[in-house]
Amino acid sequence: MDNSMIQQGWHASHALAVASLYENAFGHKFKAAIPSKAQRIHLLAESFHPDFSFVVIANGKIVGIAGYQTAQGSLTGGITLRRLWRVLGFWRGTWAAAVLSLFERKPDPKELIMDGIVVDPACRGLGLGSKLLSHIITYASENQYQKVRLDVIDSNPRARKLYDEKGFLPVRTDRFPYLKWLVGFSGSTTMIYQIQAD
Repeated sequence: MDNSMIQQGWHASHALAVASLYENAFGHKFKAAIPSKAQRIHLLAESFHPDFSFVVIANGKIVGIAGYQTAQGSLTGGITLRRLWRVLGFWRGTWAAAVLSLFERKPDPKELIMDGIVVDPACRGLGLGSKLLSHIITYASENQYQKVRLDVIDSNPRARKLYDEKGFLPVRTDRFPYLKWLVGFSGSTTMIYQIQAD
């Protein structure tokens, strides 16, 4: 896509569009926590921390996003218990927090965790996901992180292939078929990209 550009973060005016894009890719993971698609999009739009992401912009539209997490914060760090209570009410918000806690990961001080890559379905196959991942790796290297960590679910072989090609190595696979009804997948593999010291 020749007319595209990649930048860190986005303007607040794009929040709803980014939330819709993210929901399109990952909504199935949050459905048990927040059944309403409209509420999921609303919550994401007001909870994202854009600085913890890179986006692809083409013709003024965001068509791809790669979020990340460090010890300083994360793309989805604004999804707090208080916000869940406000949007969903006390009981549904508490349930949502319990389900979402299953996805929580804590980075080491010198570690950057990927928060997912999303590309607009109309723009897939153009290498945008690979470019976003390269920007994440470059950012991690330039900011003295020692490694990039991610988890890829067992039902996403396309993403696994991309990570393999970029040099990520599997370090652990977890199986939890008893949770598939709740989270939408039955296993995931943790992969690491080790950043070479200069």
